[in-house]
Amino acid sequence: MGRLDLTAINVRKTVLQNIASGRISTTPIWTDVVRDVPPAQILIRQQPQKHRLTRVRTRTLPNGRTEQYAQVTEPKKARSTKTQNLFTPRHLRYEEDELRKSFFNDHPWELARPRVVLETSGDQYKNADWSKGVQQPGIALSGESVVQRQLWLLENVPDITVPQAYDVARKEFYALRRSEEIRNRIAAEEARHMGARFGKSAIQVSMGIENDMYNDWDAWARQMVNEQTQRLAAFSGTVMASEEDALRDVNKAEEQRPPAAPIGAGVFAQQQKTDARAQRNDAA
Repeated sequence: MGRLDLTAINVRKTVLQNIASGRISTTPIWTDVVRDVPPAQILIRQQPQKHRLTRVRTRTLPNGRTEQYAQVTEPKKARSTKTQNLFTPRHLRYEEDELRKSFFNDHPWELARPRVVLETSGDQYKNADWSKGVQQPGIALSGESVVQRQLWLLENVPDITVPQAYDVARKEFYALRRSEEIRNRIAAEEARHMGARFGKSAIQVSMGIENDMYNDWDAWARQMVNEQTQRLAAFSGTVMASEEDALRDVNKAEEQRPPAAPIGAGVFAQQQKTDARAQRNDAA
């Protein structure tokens, strides 16, 4: 079977040839449509376009005015020129991805915080004004807030660098986190004062699990050592440490036992008197 040309016009021609030769008995309903309205392009997959990284910055001009400009970075050429990678999708590059990577590398525990995922219209960020700070109404405080705040600073503050914008957004985020933790601690203290009981904390639960695991490991290690010692003692004929401990316990128990009444001189004299009295009775 030869290779077929998959353009729409040639597919119609191929179908017509198959009908004429008798390979196909019925004419497809789309043949007339393709004849009247031919396709605008062929059915060959085009090569994906390269996605350029665009950064928007603000700079100060010599006359004192400021202007925004775009920094466009062309993607690097692919090292692999194999045909199998010719039509693979290109990696999309955005500046926010680099800012997120930098923030979460410095704050990995922010990813462990519980998040509330709700189905919304998706436009909750439409009315956000990141010029007023990290905290926005209707948006929970998270690492994404820091990223958006830093991006706004980079695009609108003249001659600011990435580390400077990161420090500004990061310090605002720290201040809000501190106030949030203080508020939660005060609320918990007030609840305990009114009789609420919260049970064990996360640290106490984790420490209890760690202690249980350590005790299990300690018991298993003692059992393994005891079995290994018994195995070695069976071959060498030596006394095990456990047997020595048992003998030591037996000796200690015998030492603590109260001694029996000894046969002293008084008891021996009494026995002699009894024997003498019996002899006199026999003589009489």
